Amino acid sequence: MEKTEVETKKQCPRCEAEDGQMKNGCNRSGTQRIVCRHCKKSYTLEPKQNAYSEETRALALKIYYAGASGRAVGKVLNMSKANVYNWIKKNGSKPGG
Repeated sequence: MEKTEVETKKQCPRCEAEDGQMKNGCNRSGTQRIVCRHCKKSYTLEPKQNAYSEETRALALKIYYAGASGRAVGKVLNMSKANVYNWIKKNGSKPGG
């Protein structure tokens, strides 16, 4: 069995050129940065997503409305308690809505 590699084409989001793309170090999260030699645009090939899924948010709210504190929910789900409190504010402080 041969190992196949999928080569991702580096394409500038501004000028859409595929040639003249060179590495430009890494950002703080460790993702590769690219710079276009034509338009000098610096961009990330595959940026990491920092958002929690809707299922995680729903679970956090369910645990909170079941009687746990925001801090306890944060510890159980390994996230910041500020996230939990912000979701409660957005939810309107009511279970389910």
